[in-house]
Amino acid sequence: MSRFLGPIRQLGFVVPDIEEAMAHWSKTMGVGPFYYNPRVPIEDYTYDGQSYQPHNSVALANAGYVQVELIQCRNDVPSMYRDFTQAGNWGLQHTAYWTEDYDRDLATMLEQGFRVKMSGRVGVDGRFAYFDRDTHPGTVIELSEVKGPKGRLFALIREASDGWDGQDPVRPFPDLSAL
Repeated sequence: MSRFLGPIRQLGFVVPDIEEAMAHWSKTMGVGPFYYNPRVPIEDYTYDGQSYQPHNSVALANAGYVQVELIQCRNDVPSMYRDFTQAGNWGLQHTAYWTEDYDRDLATMLEQGFRVKMSGRVGVDGRFAYFDRDTHPGTVIELSEVKGPKGRLFALIREASDGWDGQDPVRPFPDLSAL
């Protein structure tokens, strides 16, 4: 457990083929069902302080308490995911900590010497920040605001994984505004 942010709640994998990755995780690893969004509606996205329009596909499932996130970049917008793959990597790119007090936890990370490299928002209560710390290359830390509709979505994903029987391994993301 992180001494300042609590338990790791998500492992984020950057993959070259998200459909193939969902099949592997559900069939080989027994993790699922995956909730899939072919184009995540990211707002207020910045990378190194510059605004861009990313097109990322994301699939989410739980393996017990920990959520597995699969990410495929569909355009060449600057991002930490692109940096990761351009360095010759695929696989685990980030660990995420979830928070209901985003401003407090963001301030804590900044006080610890981390700096925000990539950030944005998904929905009303879905801010996120990825931190860059030059002293440690590789897997990075994400701080993810999880409350409101995003919190209810993540609860739905975890509940669906409890006792999952392997049927219907890929499901569409529900509309966040309806949650």
